Amino acid sequence: MEDLNEMQPQLNNEEQAANTTPLTENNVEANAQSETPTPETAAAEEQTNATPEVDYTSHSREELIEDLKALLQEEITTIKERAVQVKQLFGNATKELQKAALEAFVAEGGAAEEFQPAEDAVANTFYKLYNEYKERQQRHKEEVEAQRQKNLDAKKAIIEELKTIIDNEENLKKAYDDFNALQERWKGIGDVPREAMNDLWQSYHYQVEQFFAKVKINKELKMLDMKKNLEQKITLCEKAEELLVEPSVSKAFKALQELREQWKQVGPVPPEQNEEIWTRFCKAADQVSTRHTEYFEQRREEMEKNLLAKQALIEKATELTSVLPSSTKQWNDVSTQLDELLQVWKTIGPVPKEQNEAVWSSFKGMIDGFYTQKKNYFGQVKDEQSENYNKKIDLCLKAEAIAKREDWKNATAELLQLQKEWKEIGPVNRKLSDKIWARFRGACDEFFAKKGEYFSHVKENETDNLAKKEAILAQIKAFEGTGEREKDLDTLKDFQRQWMEIGYVPMAEKERLKKEYRTALDAQFEKLKISAREAEEASYRERLKSVGGDAKKFVNNEKEELLNKIEKLRSDIKLWENNLGFLASSKQAELLKSEFEKKMQGARQQIALLEAKLRILRETAEQAKEEKSE
Repeated sequence: MEDLNEMQPQLNNEEQAANTTPLTENNVEANAQSETPTPETAAAEEQTNATPEVDYTSHSREELIEDLKALLQEEITTIKERAVQVKQLFGNATKELQKAALEAFVAEGGAAEEFQPAEDAVANTFYKLYNEYKERQQRHKEEVEAQRQKNLDAKKAIIEELKTIIDNEENLKKAYDDFNALQERWKGIGDVPREAMNDLWQSYHYQVEQFFAKVKINKELKMLDMKKNLEQKITLCEKAEELLVEPSVSKAFKALQELREQWKQVGPVPPEQNEEIWTRFCKAADQVSTRHTEYFEQRREEMEKNLLAKQALIEKATELTSVLPSSTKQWNDVSTQLDELLQVWKTIGPVPKEQNEAVWSSFKGMIDGFYTQKKNYFGQVKDEQSENYNKKIDLCLKAEAIAKREDWKNATAELLQLQKEWKEIGPVNRKLSDKIWARFRGACDEFFAKKGEYFSHVKENETDNLAKKEAILAQIKAFEGTGEREKDLDTLKDFQRQWMEIGYVPMAEKERLKKEYRTALDAQFEKLKISAREAEEASYRERLKSVGGDAKKFVNNEKEELLNKIEKLRSDIKLWENNLGFLASSKQAELLKSEFEKKMQGARQQIALLEAKLRILRETAEQAKEEKSE
């Protein structure tokens, strides 16, 4: 607390004895110098306001957001360094993510200059919080500056009041009381703008000096004031001694700096007690300072031990990542060990600030490098598994199509071939492996169960089928017709469709039944004046309608078979034409020529029929495609 005697120097006992004299210009200058912080005091203040030791380096971006939220709950004047550190770490982490995204983009064939970072919701959240911090900081700064300007105006008003006291002719006691009241008000006002501080203090000290010169406060009043100062300094000594039992070393040291500032504001004490009270305060202050120094030395030793522990983790990580794993299990085992190292790292306290970034970058660099290589490895494995999955899906589709067929011999051979191909395909994703195998196995089981069921009743079925075909054959033979050609043709087509839908008959009856069926049909077509080709085309259309299972595969196979037959017949015709040119003129040669002519004529008719079937096949496929599209 400033008072009249604060305006007088307090450097030694001789100056204490000079308290009965008014302030001089030299005294004002000495007092102003006492207001300037010494290097030791400045260092103490810097240590007091130092950022608390917090290690954010191992935190994820989400954890850094929570760290910033926690900082925003604290006093804005205490979080600057930590907020800047959190922002820098977040920015580094974000750059790493963007770098990884760019590398992935380029690895997939993209051009680096075309890369556009994806929307980053985490970054948006963080910088929204950080802008809130900057706004609060700016508001605080503006408030401080505004308050300092108010303080400047208030202190200027006090100086004007001092001038009034000096100019007024009043009794000494009232002047002294008014002067003390102004001093109390002066001390209760906070900082002023730095650029106005020197002129303000000079004006204030000048008016104080003028006051002492005019009123010439007597020695009794000064002694009373010094006793008052003594009481204040005793209180400060007691508070300093209480700091010795304060649990928080940093809190105690900060409080000590405040006591030192208050000590400087208190005026002189009686000369005979000056050294005693000063010694008492210094003793307590030295003990608090020593405790603070020892605490930070201990902290330094702990950080050195933490550094050794983290260097050991770096060596272990180096050992684990020096040789790349060769299997999925090995990759996962090393990942587990690295994760354990990272968890241990997080339990170790901070290291010396000048080495913190280096050790963290080294440790994190090895882990990041490992996981980048792991990502590449599993990406390749994933591609292979995806390709294998697609292959097995294709086999499932083929097996499911075969499961619907009843051409048991060919279907069985094809299904066994699919099972062989299945074994040759590599693994798929573990989550899909059982499901895709169950699907393939289900199709196989379905086919063989149906096949077993069929052959367990094959004779019974063949007998039933024989009876059904005999009944249809009888209907064909008995069919008289209506006289309407199209209607009768539809009826014959229906007979053909029913015949095709019936399964196998006993082998002993197969050829007889087939011959009778063809003879009966030909007779009916003859009645309708339908050529063999028309009948064959009609029969072929009915056959296409009855195709089940994989229709697309049937169409492709049928088309290929028809084209091969046409090509074979055309080759035969060409061969027969060449042979005709070598036959000499003779009766025997004429017979051969006639035979070749019949063969070529029959081949041309067969080609015409095959081409008609090919046309029907294409029309049917196109019609099916249009119906599917609709």
